[in-house]
Amino acid sequence: MEKTIYLIEDDETIVSVLKKHLEHWGYRVVSPEKFPEVLTEFQTITPDLVLMDISLPYFNGFYWCQEIRQFSEVPIIFLSSAEEKMNQIMAMNMGADDFIAKPFDLGVLVAKIQALFRRSYQYGQPILTYQLADVTFNPLENQLKSAQELVTLSPTETRILAVLMQKQGDIVPREEIIQALWNSDEFIDNNTLAVNMTRLRKKLQSIGIENIIQTVKNRGYMIEKVDS
Repeated sequence: MEKTIYLIEDDETIVSVLKKHLEHWGYRVVSPEKFPEVLTEFQTITPDLVLMDISLPYFNGFYWCQEIRQFSEVPIIFLSSAEEKMNQIMAMNMGADDFIAKPFDLGVLVAKIQALFRRSYQYGQPILTYQLADVTFNPLENQLKSAQELVTLSPTETRILAVLMQKQGDIVPREEIIQALWNSDEFIDNNTLAVNMTRLRKKLQSIGIENIIQTVKNRGYMIEKVDS
């Protein structure tokens, strides 16, 4: 079942980037229509997780966290440019489950969301792994695992494979992959994407997965739909 994330953030650019990225991972993302009515909207949406900034119009994130905690144990992650330790302590004291300082890595954010879902929901949680023949791909742990071998992927390789696996059977344009990697630890353009793609293919081959990533000339890359 699709998980709903309530993204309480007033920066439209951040909302747009996070919404697009998280939807790639299969989440439904909803933002406040009226910031004074966050609590009412929360009760209507009944989200599975809340991502919330500290600095917000009308009332700050600490206030809304405290209000939500009066009747709900939904997982809450704070997103904030405020890096002071006191803000992190305050967030936890108000009932937050985690705190991520801006600017943050999208891969780390997704990993934290998945880990929090896994801890919070024992049943009906989203699939955290993909199956490639007899090899398991775990994006959270950056790993390819078979019965005999374990191969570790770099964060960039993990994101590339995750984007392709999410859209099995579809051609994924290079630009879309690059956008998904926009805040990777290394600069990503068409040339560096090609280098990372070559490394990823070699690692897949080393564990027995041959030619799964297809290059579609002048369009992008794709993975044929795999039965899981």
